Amino acid sequence: MGLAAISVLLVDDYEPWRRFVYSALQTLSNLRIVGEASTGLEAVEMAQQLQPDLILLDIGLPVLNGMDAARRIRRISPQSKILIVSENRSRDVVDQALRTGARGYIVKSSATSDLLPGVLAILQHKPFVSTNLTGPAIVNKPCLHVASAAD
Repeated sequence: MGLAAISVLLVDDYEPWRRFVYSALQTLSNLRIVGEASTGLEAVEMAQQLQPDLILLDIGLPVLNGMDAARRIRRISPQSKILIVSENRSRDVVDQALRTGARGYIVKSSATSDLLPGVLAILQHKPFVSTNLTGPAIVNKPCLHVASAAD
């Protein structure tokens, strides 16, 4: 990562969660939160307008769910890297989320340990999946980074 500021869009319908993520990301000096959205439709509109470098996107959003929002964002802002942040732990949901073009998936309950490593991995063009999602269906995906205590 260079010295240029990295623009970030936070998307979650739960405002206290956005505050937590905002606060955690402030520890990385080159990240700049450029917008916040609480619905999938707002996320798509803001992504088109702001063209952020990174989008942290929840799946369970009102108006337009995160999966559909991610697909739309990939078309209108293809350079934006998407990191899904959700409490859903289903392997099928994780696989579906990664097929939308998202580069990573973090389980919210693991965010304390996985959020910053996940963001850094995504910004370095490396896929990332939370540590508690390990298993054959996910771990054996080609070149998929799974967080570990050594990270």
